[in-house]
Amino acid sequence: MTAKILISDVSKVFVSPRTGEEVEALRDVTLEVMPHEFLAIVGPSGCGKTTLLSMVAGLERPTAGEIRVDGQPVEGPSRERGVLFQDYALFPWSTVRANVEFGPMASGIPRDERAKTASRLIELVGLGGFEDRYPHELSGGMRQRCALARMLANDPDVWLMDEPLAAVDLQTRNLLQEELLRLWGDQDALENRNAVLFVTHGIDEAVFLADRVAVLGRRPGRVKEIVTIDLGRPRTPLRTSPKIAEHVAHIWGLIRSEAEDALVEETG
Repeated sequence: MTAKILISDVSKVFVSPRTGEEVEALRDVTLEVMPHEFLAIVGPSGCGKTTLLSMVAGLERPTAGEIRVDGQPVEGPSRERGVLFQDYALFPWSTVRANVEFGPMASGIPRDERAKTASRLIELVGLGGFEDRYPHELSGGMRQRCALARMLANDPDVWLMDEPLAAVDLQTRNLLQEELLRLWGDQDALENRNAVLFVTHGIDEAVFLADRVAVLGRRPGRVKEIVTIDLGRPRTPLRTSPKIAEHVAHIWGLIRSEAEDALVEETG
């Protein structure tokens, strides 16, 4: 089977505009995300997780190597690659409905059609009755549901998610994890699921959600190991499975010393 996303020998070097100093964020990263697969990326702070996702999204360019989606080089953003960020990125001056309709409106979708799409997605993410509310009138979890509906309104083939649940409390996070799996098609046939690349600091979150977890080492980020999560789907009934704890312990063992080093560097 051909990979949906192919990341081949990708490296990224940033140059400080103030000092001219080079910072190597990623080195020789090779990853594949297969069609219908949920792949999570974890690693210590500063390992380049967000940088890698931004390059797949077309928001950054690799210094070396190549990224392809459906066999085509990524040369910029695309509607086929939906992106969901931690900070919601909602328009504060727009209602829930207007936020969800924005992508289809920008693409020239007729008003009636985009209104129907928005209504369906707002109901799907559990925001029915809040269509006319503004982001400041919503809880953090509701804002993230709105951001998810806005991403889905463009009907992307690939979901790119950068710490999308990090800003909410633990109980809300657990509920949104299960909601995300439902929307992705965790209980449906494999062919109904989109390819997902999901960046998170939460090892438990990665293991609960993903089919595989790519573990990056400390800067410059490189792939230390790709862990296959040998759990069935639907995943929600398995949240307390001992296998999840085993996978979490294994991945934590891979990055613990580097996470400690990163903490010392940040606080020192």
